[in-house]
Amino acid sequence: MMKLSSDGVFLENGRPVPASEYHGNKDEGRDKTIAWSVLSAHNTSDSGEELRIRFDALISHDITYVGIIQTARASGLERFPLPYTLTNCHNSLCAVGGTINEDDHVFGLSAAKKYGGIFVPANLAVIHQYAREEMAACGRMILGSDSHTRYGPLGTMGVGEGGPELVKQLLENTYDIARPETVLIYLTGAPRRGVGPHDAAIALCGAVYKNGFVKNRVLEFVGPAIAGLSMDYRFGIDVMTTETACLSSIWQTDSLVEEYLTVHGRGESYRALAPAEGAYYDRCIEIDLSEIEPMAALPFHPSEAYTIRQLLTDGGDILREAEKRAEAQFGGKVSLDLTGKLGKRGLYIGQGVIAGCAGGMYENIAEADAILRSGAIGAGEFALSVYPSSVPVNMELMASGVQQSLMAAGAVFKPCFCGPCFGAGDVPANNTLSARHATRNFPNREGSRPDDGQLAGVMLMDSRSIAATAANGGWLAAADEADYVQPEPHRPTYNSKTYAVRVYRGYGKPDESAELKFGPNIAPWPDIAPLGDNLLLRVCSVIRDSVTTTDELIPSGETSSYRSNPIKLASFALSRRDPGYVDRAKAVQSLTKESVTEVLGRLGADTDAETTVGSVIFANRPGDGSAREQAASCQRVLGGCANICYEFATKRYRSNCINWGMLPLNLDADAVFDCEVGDWIYIPNVKSAVEQGSRRLQAVTMTKNGLGEMTLNLPELTAEEREIILRGCLMNYYAAQRKG
Repeated sequence: MMKLSSDGVFLENGRPVPASEYHGNKDEGRDKTIAWSVLSAHNTSDSGEELRIRFDALISHDITYVGIIQTARASGLERFPLPYTLTNCHNSLCAVGGTINEDDHVFGLSAAKKYGGIFVPANLAVIHQYAREEMAACGRMILGSDSHTRYGPLGTMGVGEGGPELVKQLLENTYDIARPETVLIYLTGAPRRGVGPHDAAIALCGAVYKNGFVKNRVLEFVGPAIAGLSMDYRFGIDVMTTETACLSSIWQTDSLVEEYLTVHGRGESYRALAPAEGAYYDRCIEIDLSEIEPMAALPFHPSEAYTIRQLLTDGGDILREAEKRAEAQFGGKVSLDLTGKLGKRGLYIGQGVIAGCAGGMYENIAEADAILRSGAIGAGEFALSVYPSSVPVNMELMASGVQQSLMAAGAVFKPCFCGPCFGAGDVPANNTLSARHATRNFPNREGSRPDDGQLAGVMLMDSRSIAATAANGGWLAAADEADYVQPEPHRPTYNSKTYAVRVYRGYGKPDESAELKFGPNIAPWPDIAPLGDNLLLRVCSVIRDSVTTTDELIPSGETSSYRSNPIKLASFALSRRDPGYVDRAKAVQSLTKESVTEVLGRLGADTDAETTVGSVIFANRPGDGSAREQAASCQRVLGGCANICYEFATKRYRSNCINWGMLPLNLDADAVFDCEVGDWIYIPNVKSAVEQGSRRLQAVTMTKNGLGEMTLNLPELTAEEREIILRGCLMNYYAAQRKG
């Protein structure tokens, strides 16, 4: 089904050949990939190794755009220098009451008018479907403040990053990155009936996430199977590449891409993209799509991949392992009963959801309808909700009769909303199991509150098998065994009338006289101090899980409503993983000068020197998942000055830490972090170390066992990143440039 090779391959006559069997130059071959053709066209530096990228367009949703614009304003923003689209698909349901969500939307429209942006009102489209329909084009690059910014099948390299990276583009600066390695994804075969794009995506995540096989690399999809895949199928695989921890993705293009762009009014933007003969790839993954089976990703990660056949035959053992993971994850505070859902008919699912940028496309929903046409969901516990990805998609579903048919079978259609993906829509009942064609199933993400005894499990599945399960009364079923007539290949149509009358298109037409409209919850960033000569850190959270997601660092769901108020939002930091963190961090912020002097004296430090005092969290591998900058900014607002880890889970979270002035420190693999909450870490001469580009910092620790020593690594900081940390954050860095 899937073959991984880390030795490097060349492409010869359209097929991968091991580097050891091909007489070619690797350096020349690297320049022959599609990925490099796009990256090099956007690179403004003289170096082919240290890239400085300028993107063609930006896109954000309503959890992130207020903070981005506020940051850019504080940094000197005058206009949007490139197309910047603001969508409203995350905060379109106000989970906390009041006016604060719609206030953000009003602010967004006023900003689009003032600075010359594009504004997509609530419930018209989810962010990535709008980008597919209206923005992506062959050879382009789009930067989004959402981790699932992926438009590879249209020949666009999408990159999801935290808000400060978009701020840099708005201020006409660059996205700086070392040239990434490229991984060939070579597709052969044809998917079997009943096997959808989510099945292939889950299988891929299961094969490459835990071993870091594609981490921070670009995935390039090539191979004979692509011609047989519809655009929706390609999109469905591509958007899930985020869950592999890769940097971006790109696909070879063909006549179907040209047709899609033409139907969507952008036929002139088509360009044939394909690797040249002799293209070299650092790694290769060969996937035979004909061998992919219906899949399920168990709680709590898309990489917990099993075939549905395995769950139906060996479900007890597999589910018990998942229960053990939940027990370890939540420290016994709450348990998740999965084995109790096993019965004579297999595994019982209490809810089905087809939604968003992964599930809400026409073909996924139409095939679910085909499977359910001969049955009904019934009046039991099982419920099915469908969230189309855009109004144009929903209009197709209505025109074809798919929507009416699914509703007659008992499905409920919802707005174009991303809520089920992050816990603000169709939150499951406690201790139930929900099957979702959505992007993620992280702990705490679907709405659970473990500290309050509330925990549900989300299992990712393709819409086809969700429909088969619905037709089976909620008992898990694989779509490849369902008795149904597969719909004819979908030829896309596109009715954009709603966009024509509702989307504000102000790019290139900024109105300086327009006033920004602030709701009472929209607050500016607090002042952030620069880095002092020395740094005194108090450990305020220690998380020893193998991976810590951004959802644990700052929960999604109802907290999203507060994303425009930095101080209010910060009160939720780590609230579902370490509820005592916020009070501890605030206590450090409140330390008196006398208290600090006493601690420095006990550490044997210079009590008269300029010393920055702040908090620090330790996690083994923080930052998996969402690109949201608030995972870092909330720590900074609470006085956080550093993260210590063995490895950052993603580049984007590490970048968020840097852009918010927090030192991204890591330990040697064989080092032991023996500090606990309340211990102290003192880093003398930290300012000069950052200035000089030092990569090893010597620290003094004070624990219950007395004084000790610790070596901290500070690798791979660019000159600009060092300056950002020295200034305290990206806003301070730009403010200094303006004064300059």
